[in-house]
Amino acid sequence: MFDALQNRFQKVFKSLRIQGILSEEVVDETLREVRLGLLEADVNLNVVKALLERVRAKALGQEIRSSMSPGQEVVRIVRDELIEILGREASLLTFSKEYPTVFLMVGLQGSGKTTSAGKLALWLTSRKRRPLLVSTDVYRPAAREQLAVIAKAIGVPCFAGQGIDSPIDLALAARRDAADRGHDVLIVDTAGRLHIDEQMMQEVSELRTRLRPSEVLLVADAMVGQDAVRSAQEFHERLGTSGVILTKLDGDARGGAALSIHYVTGQPIKFIGVGEKYEALEVFYPERIVSRILGMGDILSLIEKAEEKIDKQKALEVQHKLQTDTFTLEDLRDQLRQVRSMGPMDQMMAMLPKVGIFKDAGKANVDEKELTHIEAIINSMTPQERRNHEIINGRRRKRIAKGSGTSVQQVNQVLKQYFQMRKMMKSFSQNFLGRQLQRLKMPAGAGGANL
Repeated sequence: MFDALQNRFQKVFKSLRIQGILSEEVVDETLREVRLGLLEADVNLNVVKALLERVRAKALGQEIRSSMSPGQEVVRIVRDELIEILGREASLLTFSKEYPTVFLMVGLQGSGKTTSAGKLALWLTSRKRRPLLVSTDVYRPAAREQLAVIAKAIGVPCFAGQGIDSPIDLALAARRDAADRGHDVLIVDTAGRLHIDEQMMQEVSELRTRLRPSEVLLVADAMVGQDAVRSAQEFHERLGTSGVILTKLDGDARGGAALSIHYVTGQPIKFIGVGEKYEALEVFYPERIVSRILGMGDILSLIEKAEEKIDKQKALEVQHKLQTDTFTLEDLRDQLRQVRSMGPMDQMMAMLPKVGIFKDAGKANVDEKELTHIEAIINSMTPQERRNHEIINGRRRKRIAKGSGTSVQQVNQVLKQYFQMRKMMKSFSQNFLGRQLQRLKMPAGAGGANL
């Protein structure tokens, strides 16, 4: 996500560091490069023009702060204006006083609407809500069955509505069922088309009138770039959408839709889909997204993922083991499992700031299969070997390799990585992350021992 744009900005800002003064010539040259980066990322032309005009006016119209270099000042201005373009604050879901709250999901076919309905239901469940799902797509073969399969996978009930073939009747019956069974949220997955047509709009408009939803959420595919922005604009003009869920931002999306939708439509991006798993739905925080784009990382989101997935008591125990040099291969295996539960490793690495020891983190090619091999090798060891690596001799290494379906060289590599990791993590937990997590009022072991 945003890789090309991030690389472009990094080059631009790197060249600014050598500038002694922020002259008009330097600003214009910098903005030319920023403009190219934004256009390559498929950002809406009007958005690009507005952003650059605001950045130029601020860069040339104020005194440079004494604590900042000219380059840092431009970075600050670009950062502030990008956040403004994206909406500044995260837009939270609105819940009604009526029971249940209704969320209406709309969008074109193939945008990921049904999957997003399931992801949203799971996200709500994790926030102590009790959602009910229903599909009103009576046209596409197996559309309702698809939502039922997703609902079963995430452990959320789905209203079947057997024998009901009217979208309006389905939605109203589901709302009654939700109220009767104590569900506080009803998520309605509507029918989509390959393109916007009058029949679809009339149907969704009637659903909105009859259901009075608290949110009309447009699901848009980030991969289609400015087409997503155009469809978002049309949906909003016809239906009055209240927000956007932008999907597939984990793929080859250049980021143009994310940087354009709010400015063009006036509607906030509420969530972004960052993976195929049902847990891969994130609240859209403009400030955090801009930090990622500018290579500043997103430590807050990383820590939130850690808080959700990592057992804090175990983390504190590992922290103690690291400090007392008693961290075992068994502990390493458990830590790998917890870290992998947070999501794909490349996404985790992308959240680290591209400075200092993390400078090349985003370039690291983490092979998930390699992590599976590491776990298999450790599982092939006896409990005694996992707890006391010093007894693992040549004969034992051969047995471990055979039992894990790997080679002796791979076993040796895992042991070498274990020694290096134990040393690095011990230093890490005592220094940088320990201080950062303490500053954020989080137990040091909850992050420093696991990231």
